[in-house]
Amino acid sequence: MPIDLTAASVTEAVQKAFEGTADERVKELFSRLVQHLHDFTREVRLTGDEWFTAMDFLERVGKTCTPTRQEFVLLSDILGLSVLLDLIHHPGSGSATDSTLLGPFYVEDRPTAENGSDISGEVTGTPMFFNGRVLDSDGAPVAGARVDTWHSDGQGSYDVQMQDTLHGRLAMRALLTTDDEGRFWYRSVAPRSYPVPDDGPCGEILRAAHRSPMRPEHLHFRLHAEGFEPLITMLVRSDDPYVERDAVFGVRRSLVVDFVQRDAGESAPDGTRMDKPFQTVERTFVLARKEQ
Repeated sequence: MPIDLTAASVTEAVQKAFEGTADERVKELFSRLVQHLHDFTREVRLTGDEWFTAMDFLERVGKTCTPTRQEFVLLSDILGLSVLLDLIHHPGSGSATDSTLLGPFYVEDRPTAENGSDISGEVTGTPMFFNGRVLDSDGAPVAGARVDTWHSDGQGSYDVQMQDTLHGRLAMRALLTTDDEGRFWYRSVAPRSYPVPDDGPCGEILRAAHRSPMRPEHLHFRLHAEGFEPLITMLVRSDDPYVERDAVFGVRRSLVVDFVQRDAGESAPDGTRMDKPFQTVERTFVLARKEQ
């Protein structure tokens, strides 16, 4: 290993230290990481105090992580890295529905539900009726597609954040299956915009930049069907004030939809005569076929 390194020569020396890496992809990743990290340090002329501040920050990010809170993922989100990764691999502009971030509240062990079910888990809030359809790029229905859906309650909280009040039950989430016409539908409560956790190190970044921690009102979806590429997406309420100020940059124009307000006394999509105001949301999802 060379000695008497300079600020210009140290980068190449560190990169050469990885030349014995057996996995070519791992070697490439570390080589480029070192290059960009060193270039950044030289460009901004990082000081020792700034380096110590950064190390302390990362240490506190790690200590903030728990089984139900991933501060490193949140850091990736607010820096736009998470959505950049999605945009690189799913740039959109094709016939398929645009994808976006999975978010931190997806749960694998979710309940299954029949179409038309009330998936609210008895959480109180404004009733919401969702009607969806899944098609292929030719407009043909995709039967038997598995559709995960999950969202917050009317106060902006997810079930995993309310385990004390829900006594461990899950709510406002389900796995549904499309019928022969590619349709799926359910009843729940309308979600609400909410802040990302800002009581930790990531909140310090948001406050320093005078950035809002808010995410606009939205519904999450994850779709799987035999022979099709999986789709992770969400639908965002069109008149939400945070549509263009999403803290994690996850909104795509094509995913902005109307949450239609209905009056008490009107009939819901399932024929129920409603005695209180409610909302309806409709959307068609298009899946891309897997490349052979």
